[in-house]
Order: sequence, then C-alpha cells, then structure tokens
Amino acid sequence: MVVRLDINEERCDEGRDRVSLAAMRFRLFGTAGVWRISALNEAGGWKDRTTVEDMDLAVRASLKGWKFLYLANLQVKNELPSTLKAYRYQQHRWSCGPANLFRKMVMEIVTNKKVSLWKKIYVVYSFFFVRKIVAHINTFVFYCIVLPATVMVPEVVVPKWGAVYIPSVITLLNAVGTPRSLHLLVFWILFENTMSLHRTKATIIGLLEASRVNEWIVTEKLGDAQKGKAGGKGLKKFRFRIGDRIHMLELLVGFYLIFCGCYDLMYGKNHFFIFLYIQAIAFFIMAFGYVGTFVPNS
Repeated sequence: MVVRLDINEERCDEGRDRVSLAAMRFRLFGTAGVWRISALNEAGGWKDRTTVEDMDLAVRASLKGWKFLYLANLQVKNELPSTLKAYRYQQHRWSCGPANLFRKMVMEIVTNKKVSLWKKIYVVYSFFFVRKIVAHINTFVFYCIVLPATVMVPEVVVPKWGAVYIPSVITLLNAVGTPRSLHLLVFWILFENTMSLHRTKATIIGLLEASRVNEWIVTEKLGDAQKGKAGGKGLKKFRFRIGDRIHMLELLVGFYLIFCGCYDLMYGKNHFFIFLYIQAIAFFIMAFGYVGTFVPNS
C-alpha cells in the first residue's frame, strides 16, 4: 500500500483534494509521499512524458489496483513560491500537465480491465475532465468573458442563482476547512478568477500539446529567495523586463471588465458593475506584478 503523508496547503484546491477520499484514489502529491518500490515497478516507474509525473504515476498505480493511505496526523512543512513569476510558472505546470496527461491516458483508462466502470467514469469525468479542465475554463470564460458581456445584451438574463448563489455556497463550503482564512475569502475569489486566465491558457496548451506543453522551470521557493537576498554580494542586479512585470493578457481583460462595468453603470439594472470594477482592479494588480512576497524589481 502506498503511504501518503499530509503537507501544508500550497493552494486551495490541494486542500480540497486532501479532504476528498475519492480523489485520493487517483492522486498522490509529489511532496511528502512515500512509495513502495513494488508499486513503482508495477506501475511502470517514473515517466517524463508530462510535467506532472507524480500524478501520472499515481493514476497508473491506481489502475494497477494500488491504494493510497492518507495519514492525517502527520504533517510536513512545505515552502511556497517566492514571487508571482515563480507562482505563474508553477500554476502553468500544474494546469498544463493534467490536461496533457488526460489526453495521453484517457484511452488507457477506458480500456483498463482491472478497474470498475464506476471508477473509470470517476477518473475520466470527475477527476480529469471536470476538475482539471472544465473548472479552469468555466471560471474564466463565464465570470470574466460571458457574464461581463451580458451587460451589453439586455435580452440575455443570467439568473442570480447560477451566477451568484450556487458559486457562493460552493466557495463557502470549500472554505469551511480553513476557518482561520475566512477573512481572505473575497481576495481569494478575485485572485482565483484572475489566475483562471493563466490556467485556462495552460490547460488549452496541454490539450493541444502546443509549444510550452513540456516546459519545466523549477519553482523558486520562498526560502531560496531569502537565502539569495541574505547572500548579497553574489547577486546580479535585477534587469527590468516588461515580460517579467507586465502581463498583457491580464491587462487586456482588465480593460475589458472596466468597459463592461462602465456600460452596466450607465445602462444596466443588475449592479454587475460592482463586481466588474473590483475584478478589473484584481486583473490590473496581477497585470503589473504586484502580487507575492517579493515584487520582481524590489
């Protein structure tokens, strides 16, 4: 049996994965996991065909009949990315990799004879398609493209239960597990909506196997950055690059949301402009890189 140790949360959806027993059948994170050598060998060993080799191995081991043991009473410290740039590289890998793995493994899962039909449906539909593909694309397309566009088409009425109530309930249920962070809930929603653009792009790259599909850049962690700053003399002076600090896609979406918000303020009746203005500010903050422990040119 594969042993799974608990780790501190790197991102909110990892926290959700850990409380889902069904998800644990097919997912073992690369950090703080203990494997049996026999499980590694039977599953075919590590493969570098995607940027999520831990997920790849875990799914293959599950298809061979191995199960994961989750030990909630053990905790292992885990470092977070040091800058927004490092976080974006990490999220690209974590969004692109699963989508690409889905493309490579879907037929292998469907034709597997050791797994029940229910488990096949779960891993293909729920684990991969909904959680790793639809979730990212739906968040960005609906809340950042479609919903803002409806303010300019009065014939289109978006029911509040679908746009506000149900997503709010789901978000609150996900946040129950970390009550100490409830005061950050609104900021988290805005941040996740903004990051959904980056994740959607990465997901599409993974599905289409585009140019950056196997891009692997080691994530600089907070401890590494602090050690570098403490070293002092050996550091090279930072050179400002527009691509490192200004993210044009986020900037364009921010202007789009501002435009839709202004239109709704003048002609609309649903007060969507409140959300649109706040979300636009979040996109602008992200576009200029003012997110993270260290600002890139500080």
